[in-house]
Amino acid sequence: MDTRAILTERIAAVRGRISDACRRAGRDPADVTLVAVTKTVSAEVAAVAADLGVTDLAENRPQALWAKAEAVPAATWHLIGHLQRNKIDRTAPLVSLIHSADSERLLEALAAFGVKRGEPVPVLLEVNCSREPAKGGFAPEAVPALSDKLVSLAGASVRGLMTMAAYSDDPEAARPAFAELRRLRDDLRTRTGLPLPDLSMGMSGDFEVGVEEGATFVRVGTTLFEGLGT
Repeated sequence: MDTRAILTERIAAVRGRISDACRRAGRDPADVTLVAVTKTVSAEVAAVAADLGVTDLAENRPQALWAKAEAVPAATWHLIGHLQRNKIDRTAPLVSLIHSADSERLLEALAAFGVKRGEPVPVLLEVNCSREPAKGGFAPEAVPALSDKLVSLAGASVRGLMTMAAYSDDPEAARPAFAELRRLRDDLRTRTGLPLPDLSMGMSGDFEVGVEEGATFVRVGTTLFEGLGT
């Protein structure tokens, strides 16, 4: 099978699994966006995915995003990895959403950029719900205290929260982290009055649990692209 045929089959399978998870949770599959994480494949393979209807694509590293966004301009690009403040000016104009605002300093820098360009930068707060020392993001306990700052950020549009569960062979192991992220979002919504519609949670190994717990974005790479290389 060629790349196009393989991706057609895999995309259909992932969308079917998302639909099944939505049915179990009483949700509309249209409320869940499949974001294809293209970090292991070339721009050519990413372009095939976009042509097949998965137009939301994501990269972990800003430099890789710059190159692929230029090569696949028809896609809607997301940054899901760490963003250094000195890369904001080049990255923010290329993406529809930054999933990984992981510190107050980065939030402030993104807001300053948004004010400068006259258009708020859409962001999600990254929260370390797995509490793993190697992972970035706000500690869950620190999120409620951000309420006042979020309301006053004129140049950043905070749309919700993002997390990564700890790696496990058992998808159910991710459920507590995802449920906690949803509770944090709901509490923050009450505190701020902001709509905070989005939850980015769930990857190849656990995206169905993410959907069951309220994800509006699932970030799937391996399940779509394994073996397709560069």
